Amino acid sequence: MIKNMLRGSAAFLLALAPLTVPSAAVAVPEATGAFTVHALPVPAPAGVRAAAAVLPLADAVDQLPIADESRTGYTRDKFKHWNAGLDLGDSCNTRAEVLLDEAIEAPSVAAGCKLSGGLWISYYDAAEVNDPAKLDIDHMVPLAESWDSGASEWDAKRREAYANDQDAATSLVAVTARTNRAKADKDPAEWMPPLPDAHCRYVGEWTATKLRWGLSADQAEADALKVYAEACETTIVHYTPAA
Repeated sequence: MIKNMLRGSAAFLLALAPLTVPSAAVAVPEATGAFTVHALPVPAPAGVRAAAAVLPLADAVDQLPIADESRTGYTRDKFKHWNAGLDLGDSCNTRAEVLLDEAIEAPSVAAGCKLSGGLWISYYDAAEVNDPAKLDIDHMVPLAESWDSGASEWDAKRREAYANDQDAATSLVAVTARTNRAKADKDPAEWMPPLPDAHCRYVGEWTATKLRWGLSADQAEADALKVYAEACETTIVHYTPAA
């Protein structure tokens, strides 16, 4: 319930906010009017505590390992999605659960988790959407980009966990289909949301997702992130490494 409230309020606030927004999971307004984003904690294996990190965006970008990318061997079906989601009893897959979590006004849910109506704000372009069929669930770091950046070394179970990651609320984000498809598999050196006010939040969330999953950046990507970080000096990155 808390996660649902945070997602919805964050989407509304960020549609209205100026150029200062952040990263890993949920945007929360600070007293100064700046934003910080919190990655919701991921359950660690028994006896192991995942260490949460809190960094200014510029420092978080500096934590990204630099490596050349390779797409050799990539196919989208190597990342199983959408799976049965977090609630195995709700008949909803990951896509539907994200839509329910991020709705500003809840949709109707029919048998088989068929959604209709509702209201969402796509923060990439500030568009209001009242038809779930017109939304895509974007992987903040696209599947192909994650493969290029280290996921090619993972086993199938970890790739499935990545592709369905609801434990950090901004790993997956409901946005207009047109913006998601314009983004495709591009990194921030190649594509940014069309709404300038979304750039700080987007760069923060991108960086947090890469750090959460231990993914690298290529040099052009890292250079672009550093340029954005200079303009987003109030953006704070919170992330918890994935188990």
